[in-house]
Amino acid sequence: MMLQPPAGATMFRQATRVLSRPFLSARARPFSTEVSAAPAVDASFVESWNKVIPNIDPPKTPLAFMKPRPPTPSTMPSKLTVNFVLPYASELSAKEVDMVIIPATTGQMGVLPGHVSTIAELKPGLLSVHEGNDVTKYFVSSGFAFIHANSYADIIAVEAVPLDKIDLSLVQKGLAEFNQKLSSASTDLEKAEAQIGVEVHSAMNAALTG
Repeated sequence: MMLQPPAGATMFRQATRVLSRPFLSARARPFSTEVSAAPAVDASFVESWNKVIPNIDPPKTPLAFMKPRPPTPSTMPSKLTVNFVLPYASELSAKEVDMVIIPATTGQMGVLPGHVSTIAELKPGLLSVHEGNDVTKYFVSSGFAFIHANSYADIIAVEAVPLDKIDLSLVQKGLAEFNQKLSSASTDLEKAEAQIGVEVHSAMNAALTG
């Protein structure tokens, strides 16, 4: 005997198919973090939902949870506002600084106020935050940086640690161990794991000694 899915589940699947049609044919909305482009409710989604399931409140969409950014200023701001977060902590929250230098996969990238909108993938390396004569340095493992035209920068790293908390002797010991593992690796998996270890430890060593 074949079990039939609950009526509610069937109705929900049908509604999902119907609701997706307007979005497949409609022109894509321009992506922006400015106030004018981030309404609290996606009106077209709500309208489509109510036509199909008027007796059930529509679910929240990502727009309902987005905090709008300030609009792009007409004049060059004097400061760059930085948010620097990890999966488990917020290192910097709306911190106004003069500049950040990030370890992008394309090379070290300096970000000043008024920088053009950019998305940069991070590689293991040195992230430095400049506030006047003060420079705070972090070693980051990987992640992404989102640079917005309104002089906001969101930096999301998988892992990061202040550079002055890293023990150079342990880094060099780990680098030697991973180089040994790489030379003796016999499988593709072992080679890949050792290569990652070599690259990360080499980047830490360069950040500390350079």
